[in-house]
Amino acid sequence: MSNLIVFDDPVIRPSLLPFTFTRPVADIRIGIQTITEKWTDYLATTPSYLTEPYLQQKFALHTTDDNLYINGAVCPTDSLVETIRQLASESALVLPDGLLLAVRTTQSISTATALNGAVHSLITFEEPLTVIRNLWDIFLENGAQIRADFARLTAGRTSEPITDPHTRCYGIENIFVEPGATIRAAVLNAEGGPIYIGRNATIQEGTVMLGPFALCESSTVNWGGKMRNNTTIGPYCKVGGEVGNSIFFGYSNKAHDGFLGNSVIGEWCNLGANTNNSNLKNDYSNVKLFNYAVGDLDDTGRQFCGLMMGDHTRAGISTMFNTGTVVGVSANVFGAGFQPKHIPSFSWGGADTGFTAYRPEKALQVAREALKRRNKDLDATEEAILREVYRLSRQLVANNAL
Repeated sequence: MSNLIVFDDPVIRPSLLPFTFTRPVADIRIGIQTITEKWTDYLATTPSYLTEPYLQQKFALHTTDDNLYINGAVCPTDSLVETIRQLASESALVLPDGLLLAVRTTQSISTATALNGAVHSLITFEEPLTVIRNLWDIFLENGAQIRADFARLTAGRTSEPITDPHTRCYGIENIFVEPGATIRAAVLNAEGGPIYIGRNATIQEGTVMLGPFALCESSTVNWGGKMRNNTTIGPYCKVGGEVGNSIFFGYSNKAHDGFLGNSVIGEWCNLGANTNNSNLKNDYSNVKLFNYAVGDLDDTGRQFCGLMMGDHTRAGISTMFNTGTVVGVSANVFGAGFQPKHIPSFSWGGADTGFTAYRPEKALQVAREALKRRNKDLDATEEAILREVYRLSRQLVANNAL
């Protein structure tokens, strides 16, 4: 097998901010796994990354004399993987619209924009694929990716039994429970799609859960949680209230009542009690969402679109997020009234008080404490990434690009 490298498409990556401020595109979670984890499973090898220079210390790049570069925004399929395996050296696979899917080359490429220069021949892949080009694609395609991941991860395996006498299951053949999971007095309805319960996950009393749904490793659904379909709760999260068609990447909390719909929440976020978001406008018109690539609101073409929240951001109790809101990295949002449609990274305040810059030393200290609660440390590499995001965010604000 060629040396596997997932690359950030230079056009797609800016459209996936704020999530790609702190990770390569391929480390976005959609379905049960991240895109990186999907490619790792399909190709039985762990990839390195071609991403932004300030991210490379954490997400390293390793090259050899036979490199296979794969677009990190593309979710693998059996057919795509087989076609990529057959790529000749110095050739590329593209979609009919010209999107670069994969390049195999003996060259060591250090920027994604240089990949086209390594290509001598092009092959067009005609079959439909899931490509994450926009923020809303993450929740829009999540249900289909839960189904695909579920089929692959559970093939040939036997689920742990659900032995709790007070738990009611519908479509139990579509429910898979990993070892160590705990389920108490819940209703699990997998008639409309599969339910995946990860290792050491917990479903507490009174939970109602509809598939497709993924509860990943060591995550908890709190008492009385109303978990709608097409939702993924990433590893080490705590969620409660009502959640639908949404994704938590991991290590984030929404432990109390409140509604979250058609939303994507990064890592190390916390939504205070009774935090709610709107996901549908009163006039049923399309939702507009802030796009960092253009520095303005972008028509999603969707009636339903909620909250996009970058890593390390927190919301105080009873915070109200408007339809189609984008919040950056390490923001602290609180106060009465609907919050603005876009809140830049490292912002402190709310709709009623206004916003000021969140001092980086204070933000980093809060991040350290949050990680310490999960027995992790904010190391020098993570700190350097957050400091660079702070620099970038202040630069954008100064240039009136936000």
